[in-house]
Amino acid sequence: MARPKSTRDSVRRLGYVFTRLWPWIRDERSLLAASTVTLVAGVAMKLAEPWPLKFVLDRVLSGGAAGPPAAADPPPVVLVLGLAAAAVVVISGLRALLEYRQRIGFARIGNRVLRRLRFQIYSHLHGLSLRYHTEKRSGDLLVRVMRDVTLLRDVTSTALLPLLANVLILAGMLAIVFFLQWKLALLAVAVAPLIVVATARSGSGIHLAARRQRKNEGAMAATAAESIVSIREVKALSLESSFEDRFANRNERIQKEELKTVRLSAGLGRNVSILNSFAVAAVLWYGGWLVLGGQMSAGDLVVFLAYLKKAFKPARDFAQHSGRLAKATAAGERVMEVLDEQPEIHDLPGAQPAPRFAGAISLSDVSFSYGSDRPALRGVNLEIDPGQFVVLTGPSGGGKSTLISLLLRLHDPDAGTVRIDGQDVRAFTVASLRQSFAVVLQDTALFSGTVAENIALGSTDSAPESIEHAARLAEADEFIRRMPEGYATAVGERGSTLSLGQRQRIAIARAILRAAPLVLMDEPTNGLDERNKWAVTRALLRLPHRATTVLVTHDPEIAERADLVVYLEDGAIVEAGAPATLRSRGGRFARLFADPASGRVEEAR
Repeated sequence: MARPKSTRDSVRRLGYVFTRLWPWIRDERSLLAASTVTLVAGVAMKLAEPWPLKFVLDRVLSGGAAGPPAAADPPPVVLVLGLAAAAVVVISGLRALLEYRQRIGFARIGNRVLRRLRFQIYSHLHGLSLRYHTEKRSGDLLVRVMRDVTLLRDVTSTALLPLLANVLILAGMLAIVFFLQWKLALLAVAVAPLIVVATARSGSGIHLAARRQRKNEGAMAATAAESIVSIREVKALSLESSFEDRFANRNERIQKEELKTVRLSAGLGRNVSILNSFAVAAVLWYGGWLVLGGQMSAGDLVVFLAYLKKAFKPARDFAQHSGRLAKATAAGERVMEVLDEQPEIHDLPGAQPAPRFAGAISLSDVSFSYGSDRPALRGVNLEIDPGQFVVLTGPSGGGKSTLISLLLRLHDPDAGTVRIDGQDVRAFTVASLRQSFAVVLQDTALFSGTVAENIALGSTDSAPESIEHAARLAEADEFIRRMPEGYATAVGERGSTLSLGQRQRIAIARAILRAAPLVLMDEPTNGLDERNKWAVTRALLRLPHRATTVLVTHDPEIAERADLVVYLEDGAIVEAGAPATLRSRGGRFARLFADPASGRVEEAR
């Protein structure tokens, strides 16, 4: 969305945000109706508050002169004062009770609606493509999920609803004061155009500063998240001062925008108060003459002045809350920007749950590009039989990881078709398709929880004996049992308390326990020492033979054990076949096998 150009535009944009939330608000219609009734009733009590004082002034302190002649003897003064005092207590008590009820009611609505909003944006982020997450910074997305949604809820309760109540109060007061004395009412509202101008001029600056502040807060959070997640690399490369300078720069920008917002809001409040004082002075001067001339009672003037003081409260409150409303507008827009983003990968109409696959894979004239001029895959044709152990090898950037991504439908091909068991993968729901795969990546991510929970993640079988059996096959059981609490040991964030080799073997145990018909591995032995590499390799070879396994590797010794080797370079298949067949041809794979060092040169080329 383009940035707001005026206060009116900002209000319109905030209205757009609430329009988007309306389907969920509508689900709370009974609570909304009850809260609205209490809001209106509370406004009525607020409008009634000055009238006991008017009654005392006109009937007691003025000697009952005001109003039409009494038909009977007036009630005793003590009784009148008592009734007026009781009315003050009753009206104020009812107003306080009604305000309490309506605040609780609207807060419950806000909590329920925005709880659903937060869940939807979190779920929606999971459905967006890898391309989107690559382009966006994770820290900024976290701010949108957590702080922006919370700010939207808080401002609704602390600023928007009070302003709505004040608008209703203003409308009621205007009606009453015009009924009491229309000439005096016209004099009072004469300053209203000046207040509107002052609000519009300051409001646009407030909203612009608040929007810049939200943007800088997202950037600062992204910087913090980036450095904390990669703290090992930051320390190893002595980048602390660089990230600290970047963080401090963003922090300073935020403070400047915050100060600007406060200054503009305070200036608006000052201007409104000054204009209000002129209106009160004019009403007091002219109203005094009207009372002296017998055209209105002293009680009417007091009520008039009381209403006038409260009538300008919405303008003063807008000055007080304009910065918060601007932040809410910016926060709401940032949330809606995420929800408006359409997933590139989604279930097509008529998509069906994937069956239990036999494991045949077919790629027909598949091409794919990440948006650059150079395609990642060019006209790839490949047939993999069920249960085969297939190795994808070749220089970096050849398209191996892209092929893995297409099988998982992390991307869809620009041209051609990817099939499993003869059916286009797009014919299945995305969730059920991915549940048919077990995946082991180069940098395995472990999640918060115990070792056992991480092994069982994504599997329907979480029995302790099944977890331990999978760990033994993955050669992980021995080191797990040496851990302080064995399988109940909590792992650090992303498995930071474990070595790379240990993380890989836990990931392989996870793949074994999942017992999926298709297994995808992207360089699981890369970066491991010889001892860990062979432990992981032995674990790989223990994967259930029935699973079709596609493994990306530059290790010729692992490739030698494959049923099929596919050598990719520049997005195309250069050669494919059994290891022995490829060695006999003397091509790329044969040179890689004959001299592993030359293979690494090819990889770096």
